[in-house]
Amino acid sequence: MVRRRPRSQDEVSFQLTPMIDMTFLLLIFFMVTQKITEQELSVPIRLPTALSAATPGKIDRDIVHLDGEGRYYIGDQSVSEDELRSHLRARFRDFPPLQIYLRADHNTPAKKIREFVEMASDAGAIDLIFGVQED
Repeated sequence: MVRRRPRSQDEVSFQLTPMIDMTFLLLIFFMVTQKITEQELSVPIRLPTALSAATPGKIDRDIVHLDGEGRYYIGDQSVSEDELRSHLRARFRDFPPLQIYLRADHNTPAKKIREFVEMASDAGAIDLIFGVQED
């Protein structure tokens, strides 16, 4: 007769520590990205109105502001045309595809918007949306 050794029964338990760690990491991530989003939208721009305006969901794009005098902003920092052009090229090179959300003031000259569209196209932008507010 063969005798078997009694197996030790390890108690199976649910590990909470990794879940708590992951929860805190996600919380910190969302707090940091929310602050960045608020800074990017802090430039005082009065958007033009449109009948078919739709609020974009999560914005996974580079946000560029163009105020009424034609000055460019990346986030809340004012930049020159050359700085913006080099920024867009670097973003396309490092994180393709280049997608841009342009928030232009309703008083911005159409010539400046057209210049920006050409600049974005030259940098390799494949998708450009314009910020508007609902009428």
